[in-house]
Amino acid sequence: MGAALRWTSGPYHVFHTALCFGFAAATLIQSIGHISGGHINPAVTFAYLVGSQMSLFRAFFYICAQCLGAMAGSAALYGVTPNNMRGTLALNTLQPGISLGMATTVEVFLTMQLVICVFAVTDERRNGRLGSAALSIGFSVTMGHLMGMYYTGAGMNPARSFGPAVLMRNFINHWVYWVGPMIGGAMGAILYDYMLFPRMRGLSERLATLKGSRPPEAENQQDGRGEPIELKTQTL
Repeated sequence: MGAALRWTSGPYHVFHTALCFGFAAATLIQSIGHISGGHINPAVTFAYLVGSQMSLFRAFFYICAQCLGAMAGSAALYGVTPNNMRGTLALNTLQPGISLGMATTVEVFLTMQLVICVFAVTDERRNGRLGSAALSIGFSVTMGHLMGMYYTGAGMNPARSFGPAVLMRNFINHWVYWVGPMIGGAMGAILYDYMLFPRMRGLSERLATLKGSRPPEAENQQDGRGEPIELKTQTL
């Protein structure tokens, strides 16, 4: 968010802000992917829940942790930034002329493309995965910001929008940055897991995953793969 602060007058530097968000996402995912799965976005976590790839218990606490982390990060940025430069602390707001419907739709599609990218590059069924999954996700975040900042500030991540909203005590139209990304995340999960590359799993297996009690054979298959997949988590 520090890259989105206005330090100079003149045109807004959308390109360098978008790159910073993208590289930050890629760096964090690459750094903690093997520890927690690299879930730093409630919309992505919700998408994994919709796709029955994560337990409800873990998803709830992940989203809580993401929001707490966002508040801590916003507080740190607030503390190290001079008073005259804080502004709205990069608070996501609707740009002039953008209606609530337009903004929500933009957030839906920005998040949907991100979730499809996440699902695709971290899919353990994919043969011959090339390149870095973390970098691919980072580029997806960058692309979303290059377009979305002109409309909504490019939320895409409800936690990112939540942090500065709490610090600045400004929740005007804040629901857009939750409803849009959550719908987009769910749509991305459904599109990938049920249409683009369907997962042939029965209802009982999906329910077991949501409850955190995967069948033994599924656990054995995961243990045998050997390689951790970024943004994939074991269910509790």
